[in-house]
Amino acid sequence: MTAMHQELDVLRSAVRQAGQQALKLAVEGFETHIKKDRSPVTTADLAVNQILRERLLTAFPHDAWLSEESPDDPRRLENARVWVVDPIDGTKYFMRGIPQYAISVALIQSHQPVVAAVYNPATDELFSAVRGIGAWLNGQPIHVTPARNGRPVILVNPPALERGMFRAIETAAECRPMGSIAYTLALVAAGRADATLNVDGLNEWDVAGGVLLIEEAGGAAVDRNGSRLSFNEAKTTIRGVLAAGKDLLDRLLTFTHTLSR
Repeated sequence: MTAMHQELDVLRSAVRQAGQQALKLAVEGFETHIKKDRSPVTTADLAVNQILRERLLTAFPHDAWLSEESPDDPRRLENARVWVVDPIDGTKYFMRGIPQYAISVALIQSHQPVVAAVYNPATDELFSAVRGIGAWLNGQPIHVTPARNGRPVILVNPPALERGMFRAIETAAECRPMGSIAYTLALVAAGRADATLNVDGLNEWDVAGGVLLIEEAGGAAVDRNGSRLSFNEAKTTIRGVLAAGKDLLDRLLTFTHTLSR
């Protein structure tokens, strides 16, 4: 595999451009529609998607595309390289002006992310990674928190916390609500929290970028059953995600058996 320097440079530039457009629409106004799955999509999501698609596929015209906001083309399954994109992960937070959303993009080869960026335009935090080389926040290296005793800080999705899913583990861990799962994974990669635990159904585009950040920052990420995550699959659903430093991950998997579903 090449060092992916060109892919990283193009990706960083593209997500910054897309993020500036999202911020512009946040000020000027945007329209909102409800999709078939009853989730919202805004004209900002679609504008970000268009910018990323044009920038990435112009630079790399032989690559395939999988995005939450584009029709799925099954020919991607036969392609060696696929960009997996969530134009705005955490659209509900974007709509409410809460800075817990992010643009998430990963380049997939052999079912694994090899280049990734997660960008929160509201905070101007650009997390990026290249497999085998490292992970960075605004160009500076990042690492997951080292193993330590005491109660780990675990970022969890607010609805699950509100319905009491994590009550059984609150003596052993401090569970904090956080928005976008892509941004959450990036924060764990940067050592801002010890772990994230999300057992809900997700999609590849929600986590592809963040998983590479975690791995290149020295951590590990698996689904709620402890299986390694695989991308550019025919079925894009993911059975939750657990991510942490490798020493803490086994404890997280034990936690999942005690959760109130």
